[in-house]
Order: sequence, then C-alpha cells, then structure tokens
Amino acid sequence: MKQYDVTGMSCAACSARVEKAVGKVKGVTSCSVSLLTNSMGVEGTASPQDIISAVEKAGYGARLKGAKTENTDTDGGSLRDTETPGLRKRLIASLVFLVILMYFSMGHMMWGFPLPSWFDGNHVAMGLVQLLLSAIIMVINGRFFINGFKGFINRSPNMDTLVALGSGASFVWSVYALFMMTDAQLHQNADAVMMYMDEFYFESAAMILTLITVGKLLEARSKGKTTDALKGLVSLAPKTANVIRNGTEHTVPAKEVVKGDIFVVRPGESIPVDAVVTDGESTVNESALTGESIPVDKTVGDNVSAATINQTGFITCRATRVGEDTTLSQIIKMVSDAAATKAPVAKIADKVSGIFVPTVIAIAVATTIVWLLLGQDFAYALARGISVLVISCPCALGLATPVAVMVGNGKAAKSGILFKTAASLEETGRVQIVALDKTGTITKGEPKVTDVIAFVGENEFLSLAYSIEKKSEHPLAKAVCEYAEQKNAKCFDTTSFKALAGNGLSANVDGKTVVGGSLKFISSKILTKIQINKY
Repeated sequence: MKQYDVTGMSCAACSARVEKAVGKVKGVTSCSVSLLTNSMGVEGTASPQDIISAVEKAGYGARLKGAKTENTDTDGGSLRDTETPGLRKRLIASLVFLVILMYFSMGHMMWGFPLPSWFDGNHVAMGLVQLLLSAIIMVINGRFFINGFKGFINRSPNMDTLVALGSGASFVWSVYALFMMTDAQLHQNADAVMMYMDEFYFESAAMILTLITVGKLLEARSKGKTTDALKGLVSLAPKTANVIRNGTEHTVPAKEVVKGDIFVVRPGESIPVDAVVTDGESTVNESALTGESIPVDKTVGDNVSAATINQTGFITCRATRVGEDTTLSQIIKMVSDAAATKAPVAKIADKVSGIFVPTVIAIAVATTIVWLLLGQDFAYALARGISVLVISCPCALGLATPVAVMVGNGKAAKSGILFKTAASLEETGRVQIVALDKTGTITKGEPKVTDVIAFVGENEFLSLAYSIEKKSEHPLAKAVCEYAEQKNAKCFDTTSFKALAGNGLSANVDGKTVVGGSLKFISSKILTKIQINKY
C-alpha cells in the first residue's frame, strides 16, 4: 500500500469525493481516505503522478507520504497538529469583532445599550458599521468560502459549502436591505427605514462562521489527541548514533547510519538501528517493541533492534537494517496503514456523507420556495432556507468512526497489539472467546516470585538473595526484593558488589562470596568449584 498526505479536506464529504476520484484511476484496486489523519492509502499499479493528478482535479492536494515539506520533521512529520493553533487565532479574532457587532445590532436594538450621539436616528450608519464588522469576520474565516465554493465549482460540495452559502446569503440579503434603506431615507420614508432595519442579518452571517469555527477547533483538537499514540511510537526512534568511521567515533543523526556501519552503545543509551552485536555483552530492555518487561541478555552475534535500551554493558554493533527497514519503522507503518484503512461501518458513514451535502442544498432551496408559495415575504423564506443549510452539518457522522478506529489502534499499539487493518479491529470487538496455544502467555508485565526452592533453610536462602539483589537494578532483582520484604527477610551488609552483564551478580556477605544469576552462570561456578576440589 502506498500512502499519501491529502490537503484541503474539511469534512467526510471531502474524503468521500477524493476516494471516489482516485478509485476511478486505471490500475487502482482499492483506495481508503482518512479524514482524521488527512492521509490516503492506495493499492494497485497506478503511478503516483496519476493518483496525485486525480486528487488535484477533484479540488484537493496530495503528495506521497514522507515527501519533505515545511511541516515535516523527525518527530512525527505529518502527524504534527498544525491546524489547532491557526483555528484558535481565527476564533479569538472572530469573537472580538463579533462581540462589538452584537453590541451594535442586538444590544442597542433590544436592550437599549448606549451608542455615540451621532448614531441617533442615523440608521444607515448603524447598517454600515454592522456591514464592516461582519465583513471583517468573513475575511478572517475566508477559508470557509474558498473551500466551499471551490468544492461547489468542482461539483463536489462539502460542509464548507453549506456554511459559505448560509453565511453568504445572510450577508448579501443584508447588503440589499441596507441599499433599500438608503433609498427609503432619501425619500424620507421613516416606516420603510425601520422595516429594513429589521431585515439586517449581518450578525447572523458572522455568528454562523464563529460558531462553526468553534466546532472546527474542537474537531481539530480531537484529531490531534487521537494521533498521540502514533506520535509516541515515532518519538521512540533515537535521534543520534555514535558511529565508528576511520577509527574515530562520530555522533551523527540516526537517519544517516547506513547498512554495515559500526557503532557503539553505552549503558542507558538507545540503539539507533537494527544491528548485530560484534563486541561486548549487555542486557537490553526491549519492552518498547515487544512489551516484555524483563531485559534480554545480548552477546556477540545476537541481534538488537532500534529504540531498545542498552542497560548495563558497553557494546559495539554492526548496522543490518536502517531507515524504513527497521523493526520500529515497520511497526509504525503497520499502525499507520491500519489508521488509513476503513472499518466496514465507516464506509457506510462515508456513503451517507457523500450524498448528504447536495441533498441538504436541494432541501434548503425547496424550503425557501415553499415558504414563498405560502405567502411569506422573501426575507422570512430566506431565513428558513439558511437555517436548513446551517444546522445540517453532520461532520461527526464522518469523524466519529475514524476517531474510534485511531484511538483503538493507538491504545493497542501501546500495549504491544498491532492490527493490520481497521476491519480487523472492528472484528475483534465481536470476539467472545480467545484460545491460546501452549506457547501463549498472558502476563502483567512485571516479574513476580512464585516459588522458592531451597537446598538449605528457606529463610537463610531468601536473606542471602535479598542481600545481594538489593543493589541491582534488574527487574528480577526488584521482584526478589519485594518478595523478601513481604516475608520480612533479613538483609545482610555486603561488600565488593559486582553486576556481571549478561550473567548475574556477586557480592561478599560476612566474608563469603555469594553469587546469583542465570542457570548457565551458576552452573559454571559450580563446575569450577568441583574442578578445583578435584585437583
């Protein structure tokens, strides 16, 4: 599947339009557009140029995912939330001018709020002030009109089209009423002047845009939060690597490491790329990738993965997989692909959204005509038609399901569960029985002592183990210490403590050497002692 970033989409109708346009391209076998991540996944033999061209003809923009843009960086690129800050500024500016507009239009007219004396009886001036303030708000929120009318021209009306038509119709009718007021004032027809004063809908034109901007801001914040899990996976990728070149160690960006490079990893550092250990021994925390909390011992010839953490020893490694070939990158790609695909229930919502906007426009026109036929004046009929346009905005219909899919994928990824498609995620919700084979294990993610088998007194054995494990940072040592504290075991003073990377540890207790560790390590100590006694 090839993935693309799509720009210009504002609602579910937009994503349906893009999906339909790309689906008609020769060679495309399947296409899935995600409004949530503004991405598109395409399968088939069609060239990227043909796909991008089809998207542009539909009135939107597209580029291959990963292409360098001003918003792309190493911390998540296209996942960065650039929409919310802009919408927040638009909303604040709109609210400032809207409060002033409402003071002039509603405050003075309905509650008698005071105005400068030169407004007394000057109704045309009142209308001009409202026109200027509403025009400013319309300019601030000009994106609604640009996207809305662009979609209308391209025969793909969207939710912005509804907003633009509703706000634009209110403004145009108000301007018409203002010009008629000037004519009435010219002929000194006071009754007509007051009548046209009641025909002003400037505040409605501005209020529509401001309220929809509030909804857009909430929607953008929701979209930003639902991609946090995916951004968390991206952030796991180390930024630098200590590469050995010409016998000298150099710190370079991790993306510049090439296959075959030799690099070193110190205790506490992240491994930058997938590699094989060429020198040294250590324990590596692989929980970020596998979910397994117990560090894994690594020695020469063992494989290590990007984003895992070297805990104890100094190791030298040779890069085997870099860039998009690393295990971490493959996991990110799988989660991203799942977010770009659609669950069956989401496809139903998209079908409804795709035909919804044209239907609403037709209903709004019909509503206006019916009221006119019933004998109402044009202003009354127009107000009802505008109401149909504004309240019919089912963005949540096309956004709720993608949000649920994204959150589900993100939460699962954090727990080490990956879904290849959104359909798999939806099907998992219907699972009632899970069968695990003999190798399947379910753990709490933390090691715990279950049994103590001692060849000497259990209390003495537990106290010795507690004494030497207390100075270790290994998860198994923590489990031993917790168990010993629950049993109120004694803790002896120790000296000469040593952590033996990949093996275990040792310390002196009352002048005697006590060791603990893996079966292989302890076995070697026992055999060595037997050999010494034999000779």
